[in-house]
Amino acid sequence: MPEYHYVTLDVFTDRPFGGNQLAVFLDATGIPESALLEITREFNFSETTFCYPPTDKANTARVRIFTPGAEVPFAGHPTVGTAIALQATRGQGSADATLVLEEGVGPISVIVRADGPAPFAQFSVAKLPELGPLAPTRNTLAEILSLDSEEIVSGVSAPQAISCGLPFLMVGVKTVEALGRARLRIDQWETTMRNSWAPDLFVFAADTERGTAQYRARCFVPSMSVPEDPATGSASACLAGFLAARLPKRTGTFGWTVTQGVEMGRPSRIEIEADKVDGAITAIRVGGHAVFMMEGTIRLP
Repeated sequence: MPEYHYVTLDVFTDRPFGGNQLAVFLDATGIPESALLEITREFNFSETTFCYPPTDKANTARVRIFTPGAEVPFAGHPTVGTAIALQATRGQGSADATLVLEEGVGPISVIVRADGPAPFAQFSVAKLPELGPLAPTRNTLAEILSLDSEEIVSGVSAPQAISCGLPFLMVGVKTVEALGRARLRIDQWETTMRNSWAPDLFVFAADTERGTAQYRARCFVPSMSVPEDPATGSASACLAGFLAARLPKRTGTFGWTVTQGVEMGRPSRIEIEADKVDGAITAIRVGGHAVFMMEGTIRLP
């Protein structure tokens, strides 16, 4: 009975039992294709990654990312956690390095920085923000999120569908308190959003008590069989694009901190940055810490 080694990490946190859980198979060669989704469902984390030799020898690894619902071309916390795990297994866990991971969206450059027991990794998105179709009305979103329509931000910062490789609907709400009360009504979501361009919702609010560049967020991902995600780097990349596009400054590097997962008991901290040149977004970066939690083997029949 063949056995395959894995490690697990908590990502976008510097302490155990926080952040977003990730399982990583550092050498998935030999795992049957039909078993990849089954293994992912066995862990039942938001994502599991499977690493293979790179197509281009100049790169570090080819990485496939699965949610319990399906394979996805890109995701944030798997990119951060997989890069940190690969760097550690290369015997360079105490050194800084740049890795290139081949994902479904293309090669992604990841800087891994040794940072004691919780290394830090930051990646640059392979795809700059793409805007999707018009968002549902505030009334519709309020029904989906069990909120009052007046609690959803309108005007220049009204909800917008964005993708940096994986689409999300950015939904700003006016207070952190309203964010905490949000509850996804799956019946309303099924009726209005399941088949939309960006079916999953990244709901955020300015955390004014912590500072002008601080945000709180929650992410509902029913299309991928993830009711709520404790840390979502791909959606946070979209948020960086959303925020940067609305800044009056046309050139510069801008950064924000996103706190997510608080309502789930898995607080996460995601650092996001965007570069602008003459009003155009030229780069988006997402970073955070991760801690190793477990390792073991899985036996396949």
